[in-house]
Amino acid sequence: NKVLRLSGDLSEPGEMNWQMILCLVTTWVVVYFCIWKGVKSTGKIVYFTALFPYVVLILLLVHGVTLPGALGGIVYYLKPDWSKLAEAQVRAEGTRALPRDAAPGALRDALPAPQVWIDAGTQIFFSYAIGLGALTALGSYNRFHNNCYRDAYILAVINSSTSFFAGFVVFSVLGFMASEQGVDISKVAESGPGLAFIAYPKAVTLMPLSPLWATLFFFMLLVLGLDSQFVGVEGFITGILDLFPQPGAGSLRRELTAALCCLVCFLIDLSMVTQGGMYVFQLFDYYSASGITLLWQAFWECVVIAWVYGADRFMDDVARMIGYRPLPYMKWCWAVVTPLVCVGIFVFHVVNYKPLTYNKTYVYPWWGDAIGWVLALSSMLCIPCTVLYKLLRCKGSLREV
Repeated sequence: NKVLRLSGDLSEPGEMNWQMILCLVTTWVVVYFCIWKGVKSTGKIVYFTALFPYVVLILLLVHGVTLPGALGGIVYYLKPDWSKLAEAQVRAEGTRALPRDAAPGALRDALPAPQVWIDAGTQIFFSYAIGLGALTALGSYNRFHNNCYRDAYILAVINSSTSFFAGFVVFSVLGFMASEQGVDISKVAESGPGLAFIAYPKAVTLMPLSPLWATLFFFMLLVLGLDSQFVGVEGFITGILDLFPQPGAGSLRRELTAALCCLVCFLIDLSMVTQGGMYVFQLFDYYSASGITLLWQAFWECVVIAWVYGADRFMDDVARMIGYRPLPYMKWCWAVVTPLVCVGIFVFHVVNYKPLTYNKTYVYPWWGDAIGWVLALSSMLCIPCTVLYKLLRCKGSLREV
């Protein structure tokens, strides 16, 4: 591959890809100048980065539905496979087909894993940026009486509607691709990065005026990536500045903090632009901010808010801000429903855990998985360790603390 020039193993980083380094430098310079002055400048940029993708999606959809085979792709998209939802229940029934002396590993591999539940839970967390702190950090700049309760509903509706709408854009073109190649739509509908960087671009090359649509599509991906990147960095910087406040420090402190943060991230990213960089990237992607870590963070957030701070007390705080109490079911979501869902999917994930592979062929070495778990635990252990530290330092009984 001309871009990746992939080496044979994680232990073989190979040479630096200077074209990718140049792109990496450009990206972090753009991110820095998007956030260095704070949310006022960031907010103006977001007007473009958030709205431009909708324009491209509409153009791609209008063109996509006119292509032959588009209807078949849309029907495939809208027709659910309900059997996938039942995979968690049929696991027990599947054991009857195995001999009694079958090894535990054979039992796990022979039965369908509830992967759809794990993938759905993970997708929700990534899509809504739950547990990442970005929305919390950006929301802290709102006025005290801003109706955050209403905003939460609006965000949920817009985000889900956008995801649903984007599905029509993708599958109308994949239906066209399947029609052109004379194969079933399931053969061209890949999951993961392959959909955005392999399947969809391949379909675009078959369309009339393919350079135009390819340019729009990849520019949209670039804008979406930059948007997610500088919002995430903005959330991190806000947390650092709030954790170590220095009144009267002025804007210079923020600019230096942003520069240092971008520089450190750039240096870390250099490990991903070598010939073995794809292995490193997938290691970070799979472990450092994966579904399992976000589920863990969300569970503890709910426990702290609903059971330590108090759900009713939190409802009163929201009422002081917006003028009325949220619906009672919100309290039950914080206290019961969300923690149970997080624990359930977390257990699914742990029980069905398999060592990381790349492209379903390369199996990571044991020390690669060990590094991955260090990345995961570095964030997962922060909350319980901080709780334990505070309890040991505070005087008095547990109830008084």
